This record gives sequence, C-alpha cells and structure tokens, in this order.
Amino acid sequence: MSKEYNVCVVGIGAVGAEMIRLLKKRKFPVKSLTILARSERVEEIDGEPYQVKVAEPDAFEGMDIAFFAGTEGSKGASQTLGWEAVKRGCIVIDNGDDFRMDDRVPLVIPEINPEALDNHPGFIASPNCSTIIALMPLAALHKKAGLRRVIASTYQAVSGTGSAAVVELEDQIRAWVAGQPLVNEVYPKQIAFNLIPQIGSEKEPGFPSEEIKMQRETHKILGDDSIRICSTCVRVPVFNSHSVSINAEFKEPMSPEEARDILSKAPGVKVVDDLAHGHFPTPIETSGREDVSVGRIRKDPALDNGLAMFVSGDNIWKGAALNTIQIAEELIKRG
Repeated sequence: MSKEYNVCVVGIGAVGAEMIRLLKKRKFPVKSLTILARSERVEEIDGEPYQVKVAEPDAFEGMDIAFFAGTEGSKGASQTLGWEAVKRGCIVIDNGDDFRMDDRVPLVIPEINPEALDNHPGFIASPNCSTIIALMPLAALHKKAGLRRVIASTYQAVSGTGSAAVVELEDQIRAWVAGQPLVNEVYPKQIAFNLIPQIGSEKEPGFPSEEIKMQRETHKILGDDSIRICSTCVRVPVFNSHSVSINAEFKEPMSPEEARDILSKAPGVKVVDDLAHGHFPTPIETSGREDVSVGRIRKDPALDNGLAMFVSGDNIWKGAALNTIQIAEELIKRG
C-alpha cells in the first residue's frame, strides 16, 4: 500500500465514527480524510475534532474512495449521491442497503467472494450485518460440503439500530433500577429485559426486511439460489455484537470435528468451542474484535447431514465499518 488515497466518509453516526477509527487502527493509506454529512459542523471522535462538510455531488471531486456509512441520517445518501461520486471518478463502498441487490453492484465479503470485485462499476455494496456474521463460518463449510438448507435465529444488538437505540436501552435500565416508568421511542416496544422479534418493516407476508435480506444476500454472495433459507431476526437487550444460532443442512456429510478443522483455518473466523469448560462465543467477548467467533458446533439430528452452531461478531465492525474498509484494502491489493 505505497500509494495514498483521498478518502471520504459519508455519515458520522455510529458506523461512520467506527470507519474513521478503523482507518486509523488499520493504517489505511489515507492521503486526506474528508467527512461529509447533511450539515456542516465540527464532530469530536476520541477527543479529536473533525470538520464535517455538507454532502453534495461536487464534494466528491478529487476523491478516490468514498465510504457510505448507511445509518444515522445518512441512510439513503448513496441513493442520491453514490452514482454522482462514481461519475467524478470516486470508488463508492456502500454500507447501506439501497444497491445490494442491484445487478450492477457486487455484494462483497472479502474473505468469501473477493473475485466479485473484478470488473466492478465503481460502486460496491457491503452486506447486511447479520448476513456477514452468519456467512463468515457458513461460507467456508459451504465450499467443502455444499449448503442445502439454513435455519437461522438472530440475536441482534441495539447498536445495529444506531446510537439513539443504545441510549434508549441505557435509559430504560436506569429507569427500571430507579423504579420509574420505562419510555420507548426508538423501538415499538420496551427493549430492556425484553425481546422484539421484528427487525425492519414487513416486506413479504410474515417476513420483515431483515429476514428477507439474509435470504437474498446469501444467495447473491454465494452465487447459489438453490439454498433454502429461513431466518427469524430478533432485537435483544445487548449493547453491541450480533449473534446467530444456525442449523445448516449440507449436501455432503461433515462431522463436527471436520467443521472445526475447516473453520480454524478460515480467515476472519475464530473457533471458540469447548462446552465442557464453558468456552463459547458471546457478544461481550466479540465486541471490539475483528474476527467472528463460532462455537457450539455439533451434529443436528433433525437434519440430514446437519450441523448446529452459534456465531457472534461485532455488528458495527465486521458487520459494517470493518467490512467496507476490508473491501477497499482488497481493491488496492488487486490493483
């Protein structure tokens, strides 16, 4: 990475702020960093002030790479500004969902389908957080034994909704301790000490958007529409890191021991699997970590050639900000 790049981040909410932190942490070759949002202002990240400029088409002049955060008011920004940036010679890497299923746009997890970056049109999409976290182990096993069916139940942290949701959970916990009424504004129901089995609006009868995303995005990333997928996506009172309980059926038999061996060599995956000693993935232990952890790997007696497992990963890092930066790193590597 000897060349340096003019980089901009569009959106300065939870994901945008982590993009800025990770660009520093990973020593991305930044020549200049510009932050764009709806209004001009100064934002502070880790005690350092950043000048924020107004996001408009001409702001992308001279930019090499634009990371669209896709949350916190900037969601939808790629719809109005993404292709404008591409017209000005800038490569767009979009964390939002506006173009994930667009046939022109590759949908990429670098450890899984980096070849999708070949002949990109200047616009690349990063998948949904729960899709990324589920596929990090599943893709490696699919390559060996061929996925036939996936049943996934997600346990999704409030940080996936944004910083206002984190504050709402904190406020409800404090109110409960103080014996005061619990107020909900971000979510349709109380989230503290509760579960909300709907993420997103209903897109198909009985299916909220988050569950549709997992199905369609998995098909596109793995290039296999024959895989049968059913997910139930649940918001849980956890601050950060999404978890997924997975039951997978394969075309070929695979033992838990073989699966552990494959996953121990899979990039970006950490096997944490020793039930006898209480070792398994948890959201607290994966928060702030780049790898996705997988454990509880066992035979699923309800499925032919079935395996069950539990996966956890940082939804703001690998599920969003980190994956976009890894896409840019892969682009640079591929020249």
